[in-house]
Amino acid sequence: MNAKEGFVEVTGGKVWYQQHDSAMGGTPVLVLHGGPGSSHYSLQGLRVLAEDRPVIFYDQLGCGRSDRPEDNDLWTIDRFVEELGQLREALNLEEVHILGHSWGTTLAAAYMLTKPKGVKSVIFSSPCLSAPLWAEDQMRNRELLPEEIQAVLLECEKNGTTDSKAYEDATIEFNKRFVCRLDPFPEFLKEGAKYKNPTVYNIMWGPSEFTVTGNLKDFDCTDRLKEIDVPTLYTCGRFDEATPSSTEYFSSLTPGGKFHVFEESAHMPYLEEQEEYIKVVSGFFNNID
Repeated sequence: MNAKEGFVEVTGGKVWYQQHDSAMGGTPVLVLHGGPGSSHYSLQGLRVLAEDRPVIFYDQLGCGRSDRPEDNDLWTIDRFVEELGQLREALNLEEVHILGHSWGTTLAAAYMLTKPKGVKSVIFSSPCLSAPLWAEDQMRNRELLPEEIQAVLLECEKNGTTDSKAYEDATIEFNKRFVCRLDPFPEFLKEGAKYKNPTVYNIMWGPSEFTVTGNLKDFDCTDRLKEIDVPTLYTCGRFDEATPSSTEYFSSLTPGGKFHVFEESAHMPYLEEQEEYIKVVSGFFNNID
């Protein structure tokens, strides 16, 4: 598997991409990372999908190895949708599978609702397709935390101290249960922190996974999921902040939508159950081409 990388000019700057070619020559899969303002870093293990087809990663503008312009007007979902189209055009991806994870599913859905040509299938991995529903789910998840952790979260949010060490520590406890259940926490993920851009995250989402105050707070495409007319797979972990009930609900709204739960995972089944995740994802793509 040969890999090549480079930069593509998009609205606002240049984005970095990396393409892993495949001797099998299947339809490429384009991976949309989470965030917003994160990077492809934690998803890089998905390059093994290149056994069957080319795999393309990219870091969205503002994070990872891409440019980090200081124009905060750039951080909107419409511009990220435009960026995705510009990337496809620059890389001549006339036919493509799309795999989005977390915020990447928000982006994938918004992109699909523009009716792009040549998308053969979509995987919504740990989806966030309704910010209000996501917020409701996280409030229920928080109620499963120890009472003292819940109290810290509430106190910091009430006092506006969500940038404090206490809030950070309480959020870590949430993450251990609903984001990544691997113990010990993978060391390489700590390296990935340097590729994140908290400014983008705060503007679009808010101070934490469960406090949605950014410009995505009203995003909800559930009433349009019926418009997605390509093979679609929805996946999540059993303990995912993208809850199984909400993920299954989204799948029920998409004609022919498929649904799969990774029983030992939270929000990162591509790490927590890597072998099973690759098996499910590659099987889905291979049934299409």
